[in-house]
Amino acid sequence: MTDALRGYPSGMAQTERLIPASPDRLFAVLSDPASYAHWVVGSDTIRAADRGWPAVGAKIHHRVGWGPLKLDDTTEVLAADAPRHLRLKARARPLGTAHVDLRLEAQGGSTLVTMTEDAGDPLTRLAFNPLTHHLVHRRNVESLRRLEELALGRGPATPDPPRSDGD
Repeated sequence: MTDALRGYPSGMAQTERLIPASPDRLFAVLSDPASYAHWVVGSDTIRAADRGWPAVGAKIHHRVGWGPLKLDDTTEVLAADAPRHLRLKARARPLGTAHVDLRLEAQGGSTLVTMTEDAGDPLTRLAFNPLTHHLVHRRNVESLRRLEELALGRGPATPDPPRSDGD
C-alpha cells in the first residue's frame, strides 16, 4: 500500500490533534525551549537554547535517545509565523535528520495542530518507508498529546535551559 493510500502524503508522516487551547497558547509552549524535553518523544534533555528561539536560524541543543543510547545534536528553526506555523530541522546524527512542520489552525475555542514529519536529507529519505511512517506517526500522536498536556498546564515544570548565542 502506498503512503498516500495510508493517509500520508507521499514521503511524509502526518498527525493531527484538536487541542482545546488557542493557537497563541500553543505557540507559547512551542516558543519555550525547555518544553521540548517533555513533549517531543525521544528527547531526553535540552542542553541549551539560542537566544531568540524560535526565530529563524535559532537552535535548541538537545540530547535524544533511549536508555544508554543518547546523542547530542540540535534542532533549528527553518520558518516561523507566530502563532500559525513553525518549521524545524531536527537532527540526531548519525541516525538522521527530519523536517518537522507544525501548523496551528484556530477552530472555535480550540486549535487543530497538524504535525508533518519528513526526512531532512537524502540519506534519511532512504530509510523512510511505510513502516517508519507508521512508527513516526505513532510517536507524533504521543508528542501532540504531551503538547496538549503542557498547553493545558498539566505537564511538569521544566527548568529553563542555558541560553547561548549560537553554536
